[in-house]
Amino acid sequence: MQIGPYTLENNLILAPMAGISDRPFRALCKQFGASLAVSEMVASNPALRTHKRTVLKADHTGETGLRSVQILGTDPKLMADAAQFNAQRGAQIIDINMGCPAKKVCSVAAGSALLRDEVLVKKILDAVVNAVNIPVTLKIRTGWDLHSRNAVDIARIAEDSGIAALTLHGRTRACKFNGQAEYETIKAVKQAVRIPIIANGDIDTAEKAIYVLAATGADAIMIGRAAQGNPWLFEQIGHFIKTGKALAKPTDTAIHSTLLSHLDQLYSFYGNASGVRIARKHIGWYFKHLGAISQDTKNGINQATTPSRQLALINSAFNHLNR
Repeated sequence: MQIGPYTLENNLILAPMAGISDRPFRALCKQFGASLAVSEMVASNPALRTHKRTVLKADHTGETGLRSVQILGTDPKLMADAAQFNAQRGAQIIDINMGCPAKKVCSVAAGSALLRDEVLVKKILDAVVNAVNIPVTLKIRTGWDLHSRNAVDIARIAEDSGIAALTLHGRTRACKFNGQAEYETIKAVKQAVRIPIIANGDIDTAEKAIYVLAATGADAIMIGRAAQGNPWLFEQIGHFIKTGKALAKPTDTAIHSTLLSHLDQLYSFYGNASGVRIARKHIGWYFKHLGAISQDTKNGINQATTPSRQLALINSAFNHLNR
């Protein structure tokens, strides 16, 4: 898998997910086999650049591998400026978000709402590509709704603008995350352009990954929600691709160890107070892959306000599992 001058170690990529794909989670997924992990989306509004949360979103300090930062906005000049700003801060790849279906994003005509305006799409892509000397990638959906799937047209615009790779989620904006992703549109896009295509949507097992790669002809796959609490998925897919054999699921002990390591990184990255709050959703996702955990234990973990208390309750839950 090639993105501009960069050759990825494999064709497995972590999706940019708001509030999730922070530096600790990116590092963890790379540890388990993701060759590229894209940052959370960063707004192009210059007034937000020094905001603590914005700075943390694009913080790649000490991160191994390629640094890809996703930017979001609707103004070509502001998007170009944002690309330059993040390149100066160490980004090696700029990714443009035209795929987010969130209401608060689409209400300002950003994210997947841009797919309704192909002229503006062209202006934004041209502006960003011409503003930096690093690869620019693009993430889109199949269209605005089921009656306006224009992914092939957008892909051709992207290729003409010099986009280095295109990620396509197999749903329209109107679908949000409901129903099942479809892959025929991804296949059609792959056949229509020469740039690398990355397939995204509902890839939650090694077997599904193999199926999507074969069905679409995509050069790579991007994993999003399925990696939440399950960073081992990249390792499982990579092993299956190489050997054709399934890799055993992680033991409770392995999940426990990885969770503790992840939490340590969250506390360090955000500070204890914020780290504890942000950790709660990750803990919930990890626990979905475990045996029965009482609701009282879950409530206690969610109510914990210090790392020591949170960790003590987690360790107690795992001790109960291993009896």
